[in-house]
Amino acid sequence: MKMKLVSIAVAATILLGGCSVYSPDAGHEVVLVEKPWLFGHGGVDAESVKTGRTYAAISTDGVDVYMQPQKFETEMADTMTSDGVPITFHAITVLQVTDSVSLIKNFGPDWYKNNLEEPFKTMVRQAVRKHGMNETAISTTALDAIDAEIRDQIVAFIKEKSLPVKLVTMTVGKANPPDAVKNQRVETATQEQRIQTEKQTKLAEDQRQQAEQSRANADNAYREAMHLSPEQFIQLETINMQRQVCGDKGKANCTFIQNGATPVYNLGR
Repeated sequence: MKMKLVSIAVAATILLGGCSVYSPDAGHEVVLVEKPWLFGHGGVDAESVKTGRTYAAISTDGVDVYMQPQKFETEMADTMTSDGVPITFHAITVLQVTDSVSLIKNFGPDWYKNNLEEPFKTMVRQAVRKHGMNETAISTTALDAIDAEIRDQIVAFIKEKSLPVKLVTMTVGKANPPDAVKNQRVETATQEQRIQTEKQTKLAEDQRQQAEQSRANADNAYREAMHLSPEQFIQLETINMQRQVCGDKGKANCTFIQNGATPVYNLGR
């Protein structure tokens, strides 16, 4: 009896040692690909491993498929605009697998690289080529139109190729013009700011001159109304100034010497 149990244990160990074990994580599925060594045709199992633990023959491969939305980033350098200026995009596409078995069976593990990556780049280039650099990279008014066009093309492409995935979202991102264009824009902005500053300075100077002219016109009108000669008006203004400085409300103590008189000081005091 004891030898029988030992034999069963040894047999079980041998059987288990000749098996593959698959236990996918949450959000993953494992597609089993049978590759028999001696007999049978092999191929992809009709059902994927979704939860729990599954044992398969040692010759069977398991392909892990991520079933949650996954992001694919593409750097699009030197993408030409309609006016011949190369700009750069950092495009992002989010896709989600809908049928892991069909995906691996018909398109393989590298399904995105082999089926979508290059067509997506072509879609971006063709869409960007319809718009100019300023509206794409400077004012960004064309980006929504570019995104919408490419999004529709991807959906149509997926349907045409029967890819078992769905498009969650897509954006070409911010367009970056060449450094030469950036530097030119900075220089242009600096010049525009300089022009605005000069305009403001001139406006302030013109306003000051207008104020002085208005004051001079008012003084001259007052002089003429009072029938004063220019010399008399200057004397009147001098008296008004002295009154402001040395009068009751003034803060200075003043001594005025007129007509060339010599002041006399009492040195004995």
